[in-house]
Amino acid sequence: MSNEVCGKVIVITGASSGFGKGAARRFAQQGACVVLAARREYLLDDLARECEALGGRALAVRTDVSESEDVERLASAAISRFNCIDVWINDAGVGALGRFDQVPLVDHAQVIATDLLGTVCGSYVALRQFHNQQSGILINIASALGKIPAPYYASYTAAKYGIVGLCGALRQELRENNVDYIHICTVMPMAMDTPFFEHVSNYTGHEATPIPPLYDPQKVIDTIVRLATEPEDEVIVGVAGKVAAAAHSIAPGLNENLMGKQTHKTQMEDAPLAEFSPGSVREPMATGTEVTGGRLQQK
Repeated sequence: MSNEVCGKVIVITGASSGFGKGAARRFAQQGACVVLAARREYLLDDLARECEALGGRALAVRTDVSESEDVERLASAAISRFNCIDVWINDAGVGALGRFDQVPLVDHAQVIATDLLGTVCGSYVALRQFHNQQSGILINIASALGKIPAPYYASYTAAKYGIVGLCGALRQELRENNVDYIHICTVMPMAMDTPFFEHVSNYTGHEATPIPPLYDPQKVIDTIVRLATEPEDEVIVGVAGKVAAAAHSIAPGLNENLMGKQTHKTQMEDAPLAEFSPGSVREPMATGTEVTGGRLQQK
């Protein structure tokens, strides 16, 4: 595996924590050139030094993916430094949690701007470069909620459904134009123990609580690393997600009813009370800087 990615140029958005940070470390260990993008520039600089110490080459580019100019600048910086882009990973994401009409509309809009439009922009510049060089792998991080909706995650669910649809449409375009040198991968994790639940804007009146079961984010990192050399169309990460997706295809109404009840009980009945929080949706937070959120260790 390491020989396959050694020297490859891999752009990773959302690299300051969670899956992005974990994947950056793994790729660097295998000798890749990683281009690190996120809003928290100081964390990117530290991660770039760490990646170079691990054996890779690294470039940190402060990027807000909801700003198309930033995404264009990210692509230009990667090409200027490394001459090409072999893999582009759209991982940046935020979430707004709460009853739809109680979450500020500006938060819903920013979730769509970051999660969906940020992925659209990243996919656009990546595919443009891939066509120019006639090779490339695009990996878009969606969610199991891009297949099965959940209450209190309305804009997040909408964005993730959009990513799944975007990837499907792009694969159709490539197929109809006989383009076999570009691959589009969609990763759909179940709830993972990342800082996502610390960063989410939360207007439920309760602590942000994952829809169980909660998984180790290393499962997603392993999937991302594998797809960089062995691309697949769609991968659901987490056994429960695979079971739920299969059930949803057979009995969508029943499955959505069960998901609704489980999410409501977990978030609105069982979770401890908490103050409203804007999270990192509009502005980045100083906390939640590692791959994991530490919830599994607390159990």
